[in-house]
Amino acid sequence: MDIKKAVALAYGDNTNALKITASGKDKIAFEIIQKAKQYNIPMFQNKDIVDSLINLNIDDEVNTESNLCVAKILLWLNDIENNAQLSRI
Repeated sequence: MDIKKAVALAYGDNTNALKITASGKDKIAFEIIQKAKQYNIPMFQNKDIVDSLINLNIDDEVNTESNLCVAKILLWLNDIENNAQLSRI
């Protein structure tokens, strides 16, 4: 049986780094995902990225060893923002 995992990230708030805002497994992962759905927060699914971030602490900045992960997430967020802007035209 696969263990469900989720990591929530935030960008901004006086920093240029991604920060861990929530993380957990099983029931906590489910709750993180439900909150994201409730507040229409975009979700990105990538097992390798979650596995690399799951053991960081809340408020930790995503470390430089995870730069590839950060790049993938930022590119994905950029695509979402561009698509949202296009839908407003």
